[in-house]
Amino acid sequence: MKIKITLFAVLLLSQVSVSQEVKKDSVSANELSEVKVTTATRTERVLSSLPLPMTIITSEAIIKSGVTRLNEILSEQTGIILIPDESGFEGIQMQGLDAAYTMILIDGVPLVGRSAGVLDLSRVSVGNIERIEIVKGASSALYGSEAMGGVINVITKKPKKDMFSGSLSYRYATFNTNDANTNLLWKKKKFSANLFANFYSTDGYDLDKSTPLKNVEPFYNFTIQPKIYYDFSENLKLIVSNRFYDMKMDNVAIIDSENYKGDAKEKEWNSQVKFEHKWSSKLYSEYEFYTTNYKNDSFLNDANNVLYESAYYNQWLLRPEIRTTLSIKNDKLTGGLGLNYETLDRTYFDKKVEFNSQYFFLQYDCNPTERWNIIAGFRYDNHSVYASQFSPKLAVNFKINENFSLKSSVGYGYKAPDFRQLYFDFTNPSVGYTVLGYNVAEARLNQLQEQGQILSRVDGVNFNNPLEAESSINFNFGTFYKKNKLRLDVNAFYNSIENLIDARVVAQKTNGQNVFSYFNISQIFTYGLEFNSTYDFTKQLSVSFGYQYLTAKDKSVVDNFEDYQYIRNSDLQTVQIKKSDYFGLYNRSKHTANVKVAYSIPKIKTDINLRVFYRSKYGMFDTNGNQILDKYDKFVSDYFITNLSISKYIGDKFMLQAGANNLLDFTDPSQISNLAGRQLFARIQYNF
Repeated sequence: MKIKITLFAVLLLSQVSVSQEVKKDSVSANELSEVKVTTATRTERVLSSLPLPMTIITSEAIIKSGVTRLNEILSEQTGIILIPDESGFEGIQMQGLDAAYTMILIDGVPLVGRSAGVLDLSRVSVGNIERIEIVKGASSALYGSEAMGGVINVITKKPKKDMFSGSLSYRYATFNTNDANTNLLWKKKKFSANLFANFYSTDGYDLDKSTPLKNVEPFYNFTIQPKIYYDFSENLKLIVSNRFYDMKMDNVAIIDSENYKGDAKEKEWNSQVKFEHKWSSKLYSEYEFYTTNYKNDSFLNDANNVLYESAYYNQWLLRPEIRTTLSIKNDKLTGGLGLNYETLDRTYFDKKVEFNSQYFFLQYDCNPTERWNIIAGFRYDNHSVYASQFSPKLAVNFKINENFSLKSSVGYGYKAPDFRQLYFDFTNPSVGYTVLGYNVAEARLNQLQEQGQILSRVDGVNFNNPLEAESSINFNFGTFYKKNKLRLDVNAFYNSIENLIDARVVAQKTNGQNVFSYFNISQIFTYGLEFNSTYDFTKQLSVSFGYQYLTAKDKSVVDNFEDYQYIRNSDLQTVQIKKSDYFGLYNRSKHTANVKVAYSIPKIKTDINLRVFYRSKYGMFDTNGNQILDKYDKFVSDYFITNLSISKYIGDKFMLQAGANNLLDFTDPSQISNLAGRQLFARIQYNF
């Protein structure tokens, strides 16, 4: 497979080298570094001057890649791994931290609905995205505890000129996958509006034909997102935004050799009302009210069409917030206060839960000289259920010259156990595994044991002490360099989390599946290096390379390795291993990398976009009996994924696109459930 990739890349580059030089129409790396962003500081800043590690995905990059869902474009970024959880949803892993520590925003407001601990990112279409801003590292000082590992903000398009414009597109792909978009933008004087609609459907895919169940069952969804803008004056503006999402999927299961069928539905609604008020040239305020509701309902009927099981999930979030920025010469002082009120009612809880929190934050963006930029801030959250939290952050950027700068940051984060980790009581009806919240685990395990469903319990596991809150500290140190055709970003990171909450196996069931519950690990740490570079060989050819090295380990294992140093080998003999044989936390790869080649042929208005992704080996479970992952365990082998898209423009209005995701058709059905094999696609888009 590696030889095939090399030959393919050589062939493409050899074709590129004989093409004529003409003007390139895409955004260059140097232009990208001057893009203004808002997520990292909640004020407008030029990307290259930020002291924080940040990545921008432009709308142009999204279009040329040919992808249609948020999870697909995020999986192509350096340092981001999408990990399928026990429910099948893909969660984001950044800097070695799980999805629970990354906040997902759309236009600055959060998505909810972590029904299995992660958000279903495939429910977000990319058809109306202006850009995606990714901040890596602790961002609790601005966004609270869910942002302990980072923030991803999806920013949608808005009308810019007095005119009517928009686009229509349709994409067909393998597995009878259909994606249709309509994006309409209109502006006239003080009033403007945007209407986005998306329909998506697929027959799903099946990696194992020996079973009647598919990896992904057929489903369809649609999204409608209307937004209106009204400028009362140059100093007072109104934004009203709504988003409606509806999904229906076939729900199929095999339980005790019997077939069950039903439906699963997701519904999401959110609404944002915001006033932007410019008091003067130095004082600016935003008044925002946001509410969102996420519902998930499913049922299974038996062969006689009699209801066997039903489940529901209903979450509400209401959040008013006020933010004000005061400009003082070259500095900015930003403050805000708000309220979160949240309710959650779901099948696998014994009661409806609700809580509220009040918070305020303050940030000082200081430029003492032309070379220095210092950002200092904190956030204080007062929670009705959990302990109050104080989250400070400090970031510094030093500009050595026009092309080269150094940046560093340190931030503190805090995350209390959520209600799922405390009160969850779920058994997958088709697979048969069970997940129990910490507070209900002991009683349910005893009950399952009395029912004869438990084969064995893991030695040494008990629920005597309460589950504690997590706290973290994050360090980043990096460089930024750009000159002529070259752009470089390098960032070293370190995260230390006390009392990390993670799911672990606590028992094995008689059906061969496991029972999971949540536990505090005394301390885990992750550290590594992330490298991104882009070089424009010509005006037509741009090549980028990204790489992340990651180490993620449990400190209690490192400090007490004598408790884990004996394993059972393949001959069932007890063998002693060394501390250096400890690999680290589960589902973490030490090496991930990508190479992206963008080639434009303006003479025939064609763009070629090739992306190759690599992930080194990683372990999913302990397979030799010492309760940790060591180099003698069974690993998922390293692999490459290759994506290709070719875009052809006809005049200024039409685009034709074809390509393949997972071009070389790599699959590993027994280990990797979210790799569906080769997916061919074709797309047509009309811009007006």
